[in-house]
Amino acid sequence: MSKIGIFYGSTTGTTEDMARRVANKLNVSDADIHDASGITEATVAGYDALILGSSTWGDGELQDDWYDAIKTIKKVDLSHKFVALFGCGDSESYSDTFCDAIGILYEELKGTGCTFCGSVETTDYTFDASIAVVNGKFVGLPLDELNEDGKTDDRIAHWTESLKKEIN
Repeated sequence: MSKIGIFYGSTTGTTEDMARRVANKLNVSDADIHDASGITEATVAGYDALILGSSTWGDGELQDDWYDAIKTIKKVDLSHKFVALFGCGDSESYSDTFCDAIGILYEELKGTGCTFCGSVETTDYTFDASIAVVNGKFVGLPLDELNEDGKTDDRIAHWTESLKKEIN
């Protein structure tokens, strides 16, 4: 399997927790889990696959650490790298911007030549709108720890099994 680095932006700790749960399922060591606020080009370059996680804030915005982190990632040649996205959102209170941060990361990186993996069907989710939905699927794994925390473990398990097949 490819060398995987997990990068997360987390203000309240929820996205960090999700990053660690994803890492556990993929057998990624703690040394390969990184806070987005500390991303360097050298760190990013050292991985074959990047798993990026962000919560959605305000009116569908990225978590703050990602604004500089995404610029750093885009400086690296991503043409031979896999990128998988996950994010935390609130499908009840913010159903019109549910997990938009995943969509923002996707939009920022889609012109870099990376290979996206880990899209998710929308059928198991209740929301009104999300820019993270492209061609009828989420471009990454949406998680809602506020309203659907009982589904999180299964969602992570299914998603990581899918990633194992896609990231060789």
